[in-house]
Amino acid sequence: MLQKTQTQNLTGTHINYYHICQRKLWLFHHGITMEAESVLVQLGRLMHEESYQRDQKEIPAFEGIKLDRITSDNVIHEVKKSNKLEDAHVWQLKYYLYVLKKQGIWPLSGRLEYPKLRKTLDITLNAEDEKEIGRIICAINDFLKQPQPPKIKKMKICRKCAYFEYCWA
Repeated sequence: MLQKTQTQNLTGTHINYYHICQRKLWLFHHGITMEAESVLVQLGRLMHEESYQRDQKEIPAFEGIKLDRITSDNVIHEVKKSNKLEDAHVWQLKYYLYVLKKQGIWPLSGRLEYPKLRKTLDITLNAEDEKEIGRIICAINDFLKQPQPPKIKKMKICRKCAYFEYCWA
């Protein structure tokens, strides 16, 4: 039996969506994906591909996570288009550090990169973060067992969400 803090079947996207919109998280986890239709998502992918062209990207790691890139100084780099959802980006990167630490790959640190903004943010994982990630994983695992997605909750970010038409049509 899996422990509630087990990360199996969770990805960085789950952690990211948990911090943005739990309806989006539920839909994504249950196979309703709208990202392929979103122009904004496509622009983000293009920016990701065009940034740091000399480095290997989308490195498959453990338990379903994909790292944007990792450098020889043991820094995991996560590239994002905008810092408007920075808190979600920070927790996604901390989740990657958490999973890799559990696998014995340590010490590592992280760096959020916003090439369009020419901004970087260095990220570390501490004991309090690990406790919070454990709590988040438990909450996500419990939440995803619900038979129906949560009700629509209008937020400022809805207009730019890939799921906008699904939720509001």
